[in-house]
Amino acid sequence: MTDAILALNGGSSSLKFAVFQQREELHLLVRGSVSSIGHHPRLHVASSELSREVDRSLGDRPIDIAKAFEAVASYLGDHALLRLIGTVGHRIVHGGQELTRATLLDERTLGALHRLEPLAPIHQAINLEIVHLAGQLLPEAKQVGCFDTAFHTARPVLARLYGLPREMSEQGIISYGFHGLSYSHIAAKLRERYGEGAGGRTIVAHLGSGASLCAIKAGVSVATTMGFSTLDGLVMSTRCGAIDPGVILHLLQDRKLSTDRVTELLYEQSGLLGVSGISGDMQALLESKDPAAARAVALFVYRVGREIGSLAAALAGLDTLVFTAGIGEHASQIRQEICEAAAWLGVVVDHGLNRGGEALVSARKSSVDVLVIPADEERAVAMEILDLETV
Repeated sequence: MTDAILALNGGSSSLKFAVFQQREELHLLVRGSVSSIGHHPRLHVASSELSREVDRSLGDRPIDIAKAFEAVASYLGDHALLRLIGTVGHRIVHGGQELTRATLLDERTLGALHRLEPLAPIHQAINLEIVHLAGQLLPEAKQVGCFDTAFHTARPVLARLYGLPREMSEQGIISYGFHGLSYSHIAAKLRERYGEGAGGRTIVAHLGSGASLCAIKAGVSVATTMGFSTLDGLVMSTRCGAIDPGVILHLLQDRKLSTDRVTELLYEQSGLLGVSGISGDMQALLESKDPAAARAVALFVYRVGREIGSLAAALAGLDTLVFTAGIGEHASQIRQEICEAAAWLGVVVDHGLNRGGEALVSARKSSVDVLVIPADEERAVAMEILDLETV
């Protein structure tokens, strides 16, 4: 049988994978990742019905995404999973204006996706390299792209426009939004919990090395903090987030920096790393005694709190606040401080529940439900493929 779906989710520092069997419901066979690709790479596979937990080093030197994929392919081959796979689903960061749902990847669509690389320089090329590698490994399998931008196409027109000349908007210079597969998964989990209302007026905080917020009403995207590129919005691990465009003009015109240097500065040397001068890793900053680390953390919390206010305005209120992704799921102190910043909206967190990372961490007196829901972009990819195949 070749009815299994391999979901691949590649980024600058990791490659996550999951294999699902198509039964009455999606059945997870195995899930794992290659992490710390640029430092000391490790293969981790969660225990499952097919194997015991795996956690092993892949060496002391950085590897590229091709070597990470090779490690995943080797594991899948060793456990007789490759022969089950009929479809490979890929998380692809940018789908542009045309690719707004799961799509079979052919020469035409891949060409369109390559042209979008300048809008997501960290991720898009990696995503497309994984497509190429998977096609070589499994030439008979269907290759399907699932796009982080697709979830946000439901937003009102005004949420997508910039104050630029109309012809620029018509040429695609608009707000796209990202982390859509993560938000799609959260919306599905909220429907399971609350029914079709899906938690009503909801703000989801996807807080990882890349970070954004999304305002969702009854499961549909209303507004989000990332825009034209993955650089916009919140302060992130190494990305600056929203800044005055005049800063970029100053760097180019007055400081005479090259466009490549400005790109490197804004994407790789800013954010928590740039502000602290220590690290882009939130846990390392929380453990540091350096005042610069505390300032970087405080800026992160401040910007999240301020954007929650903006998105609450877009929703005309707030019923549910969800934390997800690495920082959102694991940094209870950050959740606590963000909730304190949102207290004016009726958010009250239960300290004990929050420290334990329970699903519901809000206090009884809170007028807003506060939830912690693990990210699962791989399942979102598989679900989109199922929807594609039933059309």
